[in-house]
Amino acid sequence: MFRPRRERLRGLSFNKMIPNILTMLALCAGLTSMRFGLDGKWEPAIISLVISGVLDSLDGRIARALRGTSKFGAELDSLSDFICFGVAPAFLLYLWTMKDAGPYGWVLVLLFSVCCALRLARFNTDIEGPNLPAWTKNYFTGVPAPAGAGLVLLPMIISFQVDVQFLRQPFVVTLFIIVVSGLLVSQLPTYSFKNLRIQHRFVLLTMLIVGLVAAMTVSAPWLTLTIILVAYIATFPFGAKSYRKQEAKTPKPPKNNAKPDNELEIADE
Repeated sequence: MFRPRRERLRGLSFNKMIPNILTMLALCAGLTSMRFGLDGKWEPAIISLVISGVLDSLDGRIARALRGTSKFGAELDSLSDFICFGVAPAFLLYLWTMKDAGPYGWVLVLLFSVCCALRLARFNTDIEGPNLPAWTKNYFTGVPAPAGAGLVLLPMIISFQVDVQFLRQPFVVTLFIIVVSGLLVSQLPTYSFKNLRIQHRFVLLTMLIVGLVAAMTVSAPWLTLTIILVAYIATFPFGAKSYRKQEAKTPKPPKNNAKPDNELEIADE
């Protein structure tokens, strides 16, 4: 009896796997930060989270460059982001000082994790939502998860540079947790820097700045990270103002005329 020939499954190109591999490495770095936190090694814990953030910023860009975006990659990236930037920072802050605040400290770190989860869920929903003007890709709605993790850990990062016990007080960390949690779920437009283009006349200056930042990172990593986070905070009013200007120039589409966007993107913040 004649049997139909089965079609062999095609193998997956290694290039297509690179973005998911980077996501897995970012997840491992985030989990490793919690392990360092359990041992009270706070500086290696923050370094692990920084590595996780760098890998997270690369996986989406590499996926688009290699045309390796997929629904699997997007879901994996979101799960990794929640653990690395929603769970790990809250875990570190609780071990560092918030456990001294009793049950209120646990409630506050839960608040940060929940807001991070809501922020990521909204981001994924926006990707699959209706078509938006092209310029909106230059902005995030609210603070992205990696930046939120860095901002909420700012008191710990500053404490590595100055021996001030004030920064380790639960009420100081509480203020940061509440403010950053609000920024995560807010409607504040913030720059995404994903489609940033450097004009030709500023290329050499940009390369010089990158070289200086790299040198400062090696010689004074915590000061450099603090400056980067403070500079990012300073961009908030400019981002909101720029967004409003773009919004005012864009003609409003007619109601009930939105078409679904079928283009799949990996969820990189």
